[in-house]
Formats: sequence, structure tokens, C-alpha cells
Amino acid sequence: MYSPSPSIEFRRNVVQPVECIKAGWDLIRNQYWLFVGMSAVGFIIGSFVPLGILMGPMMCGIYLSLFQYRRGQPVEFGTLFKGFDYFVDSLIATLLHMIPMVVIFVPSYIIFYIGFFLVLSQRRGEPDPGTMLGFFGIFAIFWLVLIVILIVVSVAFTFAYPLIVDRRLAGLDAVKLSIKAAMANFWRLLGLLLLTGLLSFVGVLFCYVGIFLVLPISFAAIAMAYEQVFGLGEVKSNLPPPPPSFL
Repeated sequence: MYSPSPSIEFRRNVVQPVECIKAGWDLIRNQYWLFVGMSAVGFIIGSFVPLGILMGPMMCGIYLSLFQYRRGQPVEFGTLFKGFDYFVDSLIATLLHMIPMVVIFVPSYIIFYIGFFLVLSQRRGEPDPGTMLGFFGIFAIFWLVLIVILIVVSVAFTFAYPLIVDRRLAGLDAVKLSIKAAMANFWRLLGLLLLTGLLSFVGVLFCYVGIFLVLPISFAAIAMAYEQVFGLGEVKSNLPPPPPSFL
């Protein structure tokens, strides 16, 4: 059963970015290549379908594996696909994350090209340099604002998938609680995401394949940040309750 209305407490300003990365590495280093494979396959499968429809179950599978391993429970490659047990709720969380981005960025591209066409159409294809400079200056500021919005949204959704698999929250409840907890730890989470982003950038420099080598460290670091904020929940059985006894 999923919790219909979460009453889960969280800690404020407790995320330690560097410590999360160190603890994340300590968590996975004995099974590093297993988590590399799971992260790579999960990322590739999740990228197949638009709007990240399969990305949600894959992320749930990765975090489920990390939490199980953290508890000392056995983890195998097939654990990744247990993320599909949370398909509906992970899909809701993914759509709540992706649709606002699409609504914001697609019209922005359209507005840019319309504005660019109008500027070029002035004076028969020979626009005034000052007008062009002003246009690109305004649009640069506009895109800067969009990037800030993207960063804030990314931070806000940091804990959505971990909450779905660890606390068995419904997708909407997980998103709402993730936003509250992330905003209460915003700057520290931002620092963590910037550090993991730097790791990913270093991975891209190694012929892009290197990004798959740092992905599990990034996921493990977020899992450790989640533990710092929420702690790990109690293990819940998926089995139905026993029938009532009339003896």
C-alpha cells in the first residue's frame, strides 16, 4: 500500500555534498561494476522513449538497488527491473518533472526563431547591428532565467524517486514532499548536483563513455543525501496481509 498522505519528517540544511560523494563511493565500490552496468542500462533504456516514460522505472530500480545494498540485502542486476513495480507512480513523477520543462522551453524556441526572423526581415535582410545586438542581449538574459528555472526544478525533484521506492509514496505525494525537503536543503543540494555534474563533465571528456563510469557515483551520492535528510525507511513487505482468523 502506498501512503496517501505522507507525514514524513525531514531534516533541514543537513546535506554535506563532499561527504555524500565520499559515502556514495564507499557504498558501491565493492560492487562498482555491477552498479556501472545497472546505471548504464537504466540510462539507455530510459532514453528510448520520449518524455522519460521509461526513465522513471529505471531510476526507481537504481535507487531500490542502492537502498537494498545499503541495508545489507543482496542485489543483482535484475533488481534494476523491479523499478517497473513502481511504474505508475514513477511515470507521474517524471511527467510532473518533464511537462513543465517542455511547456517552457518549446515556446521559447519558437519565440526565438520568430523574433530572429523579424529582426532579419528589417531593411530587406540587412538588420541594424544595434538591433541585432539588443535582440541577442535580451534573449541571453531570457535564457539565463530559463536555466535558473531548470536548475531549481532539478533540485526540487531530487528526492522524488527515492521517496517512491523507500517510503512507498504515491507519485504526486513523493513530488510534493521532495520539493519541500529539497527547498529546505536547497543550497547544499545545489552544491551536490554541481559536483556530480562536474564528475559527469569529466566523464564526457573521456569520449563520452566515461560518463557511465561516474553515473553510479552520482546516484549513490544522491542516495546518501536522501539518507541524511530522511533516513532510510523500514523495510515493507509486498505480500498481502494474512487472512483473518476466526479461531
